[in-house]
Parts: sequence; structure tokens; C-alpha cells
Amino acid sequence: MSIENNPASVTKQALAALASAIEAQGHKREYAEAMAASIIFQADLDLRNAQLANLLGWLKQEHEEIYESALSVVESTRQEFENRVSRG
Repeated sequence: MSIENNPASVTKQALAALASAIEAQGHKREYAEAMAASIIFQADLDLRNAQLANLLGWLKQEHEEIYESALSVVESTRQEFENRVSRG
């Protein structure tokens, strides 16, 4: 795999390009970088949410016998995450 196709490299390139575009709109560089990071982070969350929703929809349609188990795994993961966050 070349470095150009490395997801971390792509993210860094996107972050730099987006920060530059935001800065070109008149924002200070430090704010532009924070805004760009926030936008990319939100886009990544949206993508992962869409991936999970599509996977669950596919499981429900094509493999109904394991769909409920998959929902249980998703729910237990959410609960574990919330517990870790609440513990700090």
C-alpha cells in the first residue's frame, strides 16, 4: 500500500485542505484547524453510522436469524461505551 492511499495520510491531507479553505474565508488558522477537525470528525461519525445502519438493514433482510443477536451486540457495545465514559 502506498502512503498516498493510507487512510491516515488521506485524513491529514483532507484536514490540511479544509483548514486552508476555511482560513481563506477569513478565519484565523488555529480556528480553521479546529473547525476542519470538527467537520472531518462529524463526517466520519456520519459515515460509520450509515455503515452500521446499512449493515443492520442487510442483516435484517438477508439473515433475519442473526439480526436480533446483532442488535444485542450493538446495544451492549453502546452500554459498555457509556459505562467507560461515565467512569472517566
